[in-house]
Amino acid sequence: MSEVGGAGGVRLGTPTGRAVVAAAVLGSGMTMLDGTVVNVALHTIGEDLDASLAQLQWITNGYLLSLASLILLGGSLGDRFGRRRVFVVGTVWFAVASLACGLAPTPTTLIAARILQGVGAALLTPGSLAMIQGAFVRDDRARAIGSWSGLTSIASAIGPLVGGLLVQYASWRWIFLINLPVAALTVLIAQRTVPETRDPHAPRRLDVAGALLAALALGTLTYGLTEWGGPLAPWAGLVAVVAAAAYVLDERRTDHPMLPLGIFADRTFSAANAMTFVVYAALGAVLFFLVLQLQTVSGYGALRAGLATLPITVCMLLLASRGGALGTRIGPRVPMTFGPLVMAAGTLLLLRVGSDVDYWTDVLPGLVVFGVGLALMVAPLTATVLAAASDEHAGIASGVNNAVARAGSLLAVAALPAAVGLGGEEYADPAAFDAAYGSATVVCAALLAAGGVLSWLTIRTPARAGRPISG
Repeated sequence: MSEVGGAGGVRLGTPTGRAVVAAAVLGSGMTMLDGTVVNVALHTIGEDLDASLAQLQWITNGYLLSLASLILLGGSLGDRFGRRRVFVVGTVWFAVASLACGLAPTPTTLIAARILQGVGAALLTPGSLAMIQGAFVRDDRARAIGSWSGLTSIASAIGPLVGGLLVQYASWRWIFLINLPVAALTVLIAQRTVPETRDPHAPRRLDVAGALLAALALGTLTYGLTEWGGPLAPWAGLVAVVAAAAYVLDERRTDHPMLPLGIFADRTFSAANAMTFVVYAALGAVLFFLVLQLQTVSGYGALRAGLATLPITVCMLLLASRGGALGTRIGPRVPMTFGPLVMAAGTLLLLRVGSDVDYWTDVLPGLVVFGVGLALMVAPLTATVLAAASDEHAGIASGVNNAVARAGSLLAVAALPAAVGLGGEEYADPAAFDAAYGSATVVCAALLAAGGVLSWLTIRTPARAGRPISG
């Protein structure tokens, strides 16, 4: 395969173009699937492994923590050594860690395996989108990104359904073991058909100190939020602040930064990532609380709870590409504003979910509205972030946006349970969880509304369609 720097020559409708999108979707979709599929299985995992609420949070957060902490390093590695090469290494790593998750005998072992799984995801996730940005000709990138956004978002949204099927008819362990054949197919396609791309100007040395400081900052902050009220929580917060400050200082001083801070000089890039953090914090928390609410309070089994979220998948399948086309035609500001606002409205409709729930009137309307808003927002947001960065920084731009999205979900899932009064074994108490669910849902709706307002104030409609510009 040929190697190119940042200007690709692949067309979307060609066999190579379809292969690039297929490999990128399979790889990143696998990581997104694992980000949500676990939610449906948490209740069963807690019973099977006798896990506490904090351990259940860490089963989710351990994965998000290593992914968010190291995804910038993954983007840098791809720009330096080749995006396809690092993508393949990450896919294999992810598969091996998935096997360890599926065989885990205790909560602690499962948490450790999930952390390792996040490392693999951090390697392959930025490469999936950077392969598209680097391989395709400029005129085809928006459509390719739209296809990628829609299909990978479907993988995220279908997670609860897949999880419910596997938990009810097989075992929760299969939500991890199913990754092995998907990873094998991904590697096969990538190795045979995807052209190699890299940044010819990437630093020769890696910013190891920056990667460690980023992981320390996120890890200690997550611990402090998860263990809120405990004796070590304030100290964890202090370490997080010091590590974050040291990280910024390191990135400013080193001649080979993991994250070139100059990339944030573009107003559109910075604003889109700020919006991403807020919206994906709400998205992660909504899925976390809703699936547990359906099982703990409404009495749904794992399969029924997974099927309940199917409308989000259908909306993404039918409307995501149209959301991308709309953003290309009129610019990103309108879909990035009204998408989160529509999602907020759908979230408030989900307040009706309780002990005496009727799916057709209490669950379905909220999920349909939520899914429409998500489909409207996803592709324009992704295209805006990538268009605001130069081609040679495709890997790092993709890594930044993915890190911001995962960090938002990570911190929301870590902080919200304690903030709404959940702790210990209360996740299994219907009365306690129902009260906490209502408070958490209102917080999520407020975050989504804030994301829409932020987009309206900061994202500017470009002079010509499909080309976001700095404001």
